[in-house]
Amino acid sequence: MKNKTLKLTTLALTVTIAMLLSYIESRVPAFVSIPGIKVGLANIAVIFALYKFGVKEAAAVSIIRVLLLSTLFGTPVSFIYSVTGAILSLTVMIVLKKLTPLTEVGVSVFGGVTHNIGQIGAACVMLSTNVVIYYLPFLLLSGTVAGIAVGIISALLVKRVRTDNK
Repeated sequence: MKNKTLKLTTLALTVTIAMLLSYIESRVPAFVSIPGIKVGLANIAVIFALYKFGVKEAAAVSIIRVLLLSTLFGTPVSFIYSVTGAILSLTVMIVLKKLTPLTEVGVSVFGGVTHNIGQIGAACVMLSTNVVIYYLPFLLLSGTVAGIAVGIISALLVKRVRTDNK
């Protein structure tokens, strides 16, 4: 029983940290960052959950974070962009973790890049134009750089944070 309680508590804290990181990142003024380009700090929590607990738990952390943040601070449009990027990113990270020898850093890079691809795809559909595809090279570069940073932090947390009660 203690292990289930510890796991649930740790996952609840992981969701809370993901929400906090997303909220903080959303408050960075536009003049500090290029519009649409974010580090994706919440992915630290998702990658942590994926490597420490598994696929179901990482999916729960990711989806609960998107749902709660969209409900509390977002709009229906921001929800569509967020959920599209999150689902595509998480799917790719799960597949790569299971089928490749990539570390947390490599998985994170592909997660960041595919998140951006998902959001561009959503924008193309919602705006009924493919003009936004021209923004993709900037997003792919930023997704790669951010994915490296997020991956390094995630790898350190996976290595150093204990999730057992020993």
